[in-house]
Amino acid sequence: MTKIYAYCLFDKFDHFLGVYSSLKAVHRDATAICNQGTSSVYMIIDNKAHACSLTALRNAFKGKQDYQIKYQSNVQFIKIFKTKLRE
Repeated sequence: MTKIYAYCLFDKFDHFLGVYSSLKAVHRDATAICNQGTSSVYMIIDNKAHACSLTALRNAFKGKQDYQIKYQSNVQFIKIFKTKLRE
């Protein structure tokens, strides 16, 4: 049985923006959407701010499912939700 994870992207109004199977693609789009203000983009993991990177995102999601991480700047924020596809 293969493990297939889906990453769902939501904006600050909880509007659905897309579903991804690639962690790299969801990171790219979340960073692009959040990079609108004058501040840097940060990841909020367990209510702590971290520098935004693909490695940090991968490590935060490792071993977890039905888990949410926020990307935030001074103008915009995005939620990434990881879930497992069930057969």
